Amino acid sequence: MDYRSTLNLPQTDFKMKANLAQREPEMLKQWEEAGLYQTIQQASAGRPLYILHDGPPYANGHLHMGHALNKILKDIILKSKRMAGYHCPYVPGWDCHGLPIELNVDKELGSKKAEIDKLAFREACRRYADQWVETQREEFKRLGVLADWQRPYLTIDYRYEAAIAREFNKFLLNGTISRSRKPVHWCASCNTALAEAEVEYADHTSPSIYVKFPLANEAAAFLLGKYPDLANLKGKRGATPQDATLPRVYLVIWTTTPWTLPANVAVALHPDFDYAALELAGEVLIMAAELVEQVAAECAFSGHRLLGRFPAAALLGQSCRHPLLERDSLIIAADYVTLESGSGCVHTAPGHGREDYLSGLKHGLPVLSPVDDRGHFTAEAGPYAGMFIMKGNKQIVADLQERGALLGERKISHSYPHCWRCKKPVIFRATEQWFIGMDQTTPSLREKALAAINEVEWIPRWGRERIQGMVAGRPDWCLSRQRAWGVPLTAVWCKACGKVLNDEKIAATISEIFSREGADAWFARPLADFIGPDARCACGSAELVREEDILDVWFDSGVSYAAVLEEREELQSPADLYLEGSDQHRGWFQSALLAAVGTRGVAPYKAVLTHGFVVDGQGKKMSKSIGNVIAPAEIIKQHGAEILRLWAASEDYRDDIRISGNILTQLADAYRKIRNTVRFMLGNLYDFEPAVHNRSEAEMGELDRWILARFEQLRERTLDNYQKFEFHQLYHGLYNFCTVSLSALYLDIVKDRLYTLPADDPRRRDAQTVLYQLSDGLLRLMAPILSFLAAEAWEYLPGDPRRESSVFLASFPAPRPERVADRELLARWEKILQVRSELTRALEIARRDKVIGHSLDAEVRLTAGGEWGEFIAANWQLLQEVTMVSVMALDEQAAAGAYQGEEIAALQITVRPADREKCERCWNRAPGVGDHPNHPTICDRCARAVGAA
Repeated sequence: MDYRSTLNLPQTDFKMKANLAQREPEMLKQWEEAGLYQTIQQASAGRPLYILHDGPPYANGHLHMGHALNKILKDIILKSKRMAGYHCPYVPGWDCHGLPIELNVDKELGSKKAEIDKLAFREACRRYADQWVETQREEFKRLGVLADWQRPYLTIDYRYEAAIAREFNKFLLNGTISRSRKPVHWCASCNTALAEAEVEYADHTSPSIYVKFPLANEAAAFLLGKYPDLANLKGKRGATPQDATLPRVYLVIWTTTPWTLPANVAVALHPDFDYAALELAGEVLIMAAELVEQVAAECAFSGHRLLGRFPAAALLGQSCRHPLLERDSLIIAADYVTLESGSGCVHTAPGHGREDYLSGLKHGLPVLSPVDDRGHFTAEAGPYAGMFIMKGNKQIVADLQERGALLGERKISHSYPHCWRCKKPVIFRATEQWFIGMDQTTPSLREKALAAINEVEWIPRWGRERIQGMVAGRPDWCLSRQRAWGVPLTAVWCKACGKVLNDEKIAATISEIFSREGADAWFARPLADFIGPDARCACGSAELVREEDILDVWFDSGVSYAAVLEEREELQSPADLYLEGSDQHRGWFQSALLAAVGTRGVAPYKAVLTHGFVVDGQGKKMSKSIGNVIAPAEIIKQHGAEILRLWAASEDYRDDIRISGNILTQLADAYRKIRNTVRFMLGNLYDFEPAVHNRSEAEMGELDRWILARFEQLRERTLDNYQKFEFHQLYHGLYNFCTVSLSALYLDIVKDRLYTLPADDPRRRDAQTVLYQLSDGLLRLMAPILSFLAAEAWEYLPGDPRRESSVFLASFPAPRPERVADRELLARWEKILQVRSELTRALEIARRDKVIGHSLDAEVRLTAGGEWGEFIAANWQLLQEVTMVSVMALDEQAAAGAYQGEEIAALQITVRPADREKCERCWNRAPGVGDHPNHPTICDRCARAVGAA
């Protein structure tokens, strides 16, 4: 007889092979047609609100792995919050203004750009941004992210542009914004000013030169009069052409930017340092006393003689002569002079450095910046006019050499600021720009921002220190950009006196027009439409000028709390969470913080979560030139989006996140194991009806109650992990439960009773009740991460009218603390599983040595003394259930060659072939085989199951 038909073998249409790349798009289509996101929002209305505000990706190009990681993490959090009982509207957004779009449109238009006006060009930029929004929207949806995709926020929406102008004008009205000539990062390639967040640092090779600045006659005479030993030398005379009686005395400065020397107006000394005068080749060189030998080594000179030391005060307020141009340079004090490098005498050009600029303000120095927008010297640079500054470097060094002013020269490789867009080195130059002052008000914006940072939860905690340091040390926020594509700085000033018109009525008019027509109106309408035909400056002049520069795009995205959270009825501000990469501490996190604190007095977020960058399997940054870039679309095509989601959850996002073909292959294997665990459970529920067959836990055996207790422990840990955003811990917990606690243990044990007992046997229904509860609970727990698997498997659960139609409408499993209340049971099973582990190792050795084949072929004899012997005897029936061998017995004395326990030293195990016949139906070598005339090949238990006994 073929006994296979008498077994309760698994039956399910849930496929073993997922075919994710083909199946996922079908599921996404079903979700969209069913309006799944909208249904979830309707179902959760009235619950506590949780807002994760989407940082807008840039609408330019296909998604990269950083985009995928970011959106998946957000989706995991939002799905978990919904299942935890929150109402979580999610409005995705896009950043649509800015230079990258403008440059790409430039390329597309080519020579046609010269033929179109600004408005036509802006319209081309708008179309370009719209195109990429549509592309990226579909790519994000493909990741399984649930969002209000039909109503995203775009920084080019008219209402959003109106909000940008409104927020700018709030700063203008509260006196925080000013227009002034300050040095800013400037990209000569992109022809625009850059904010701190738009500058990245990379290695760069620069000339490192030491230059001699001759002391002016009065300074040399004063110094030598106070320190006569300095005149005790033979050699060259004439500190300046006007006086041939004095020794030639020089301050030695060091710089890596020779091109800034035409803008030099001062030399800075530290007021607390001692300076040394040394004789070299008949000249007197002055530098920090502690740096003499370092300068000598770098300039490769020797034979110098120390003439004396003196405090910096001996020179402060005096002057030296510019080595190339006919002007003096004032000698000033500055605390930022260090002994770490250089000579202790710092070349100071207020038009080309932030610290230099501040020193210039303090000492009343002129702000020279003889460099134009394209990086060429202007007429102010004298003989270098018209020359590109990098070529000017070589010429200036050559001229210094010719004049005898070059003490030393070499090349150095150092970290240097580069433009984040074109990747070319930037310069620091003073131009007329608009700034939000960090220290302009009382209390200052800086002070308020630092205080607000302490009110925010930073995840990981080091994020607090990172952004605190950046805000504490950042310069004023340069808002203006000299480009065409963006929201204009809606400022008007008087041509006669330079004063800015600051009027609430004008600000309201601008916002109202922009909300109807967009920011293009600023360039399309006459100025009178915004300020009125009779507008006048306080000085009486009617000659008013509108600003043509556009706003920094970081201001655009930074005010999204005002344009989105405060504008949309379903949202609220501050948001519960901002989540972006670690670079946003100097980007969006900071711009949003400053914008909100500057006008609202509070941070726009309650918590900030930061993730690292995606790198390759060796930890290297992804680069097209290296060839190690992996695109999300490629992974999805090969593995499906589910594997990407599993990757995002499995890695510790607090560090840089590695990805490679090998990592993805391992995750695909992990996914298959989890899927097959789910499939096994579903397959054994084909004849289970929860309302009819559900069993009471009190009636179940210990094995069943133990696995339910283990699940309760998993549930507690998993929900705690979701709450703490520790997804990698959560993934490992789910994976281990599926592959170890279930597949390798519980399911392996109970499949015997599932398959072989009569369908309605209470012990089989016990196991099915457990499988149903575990399936239902596990799908709920994994749904935020393995969304496609959970949604698909949910449809195959046995019918229950109380269950939600979609797993995403469901809640997390309810707590069952009574399951873990029996600590005695959990402790007992910990020891039972220790014994089982020893038995498993003994059986593996016997199988390796070909003593047995399958474990059901084995007879196992145990010898144990002491407490372990008592424990084994007391739990004999449970041990027989979990060991899965045909015969198990206790011996007082172990046989020769018995396995010695590794973890339980008191245990010895002998394995040998069982001498019973094998049951054809259950494969156990159990009693009764051959005892039943009509069924001679099956055991007593199976005979009863088929109705023969």
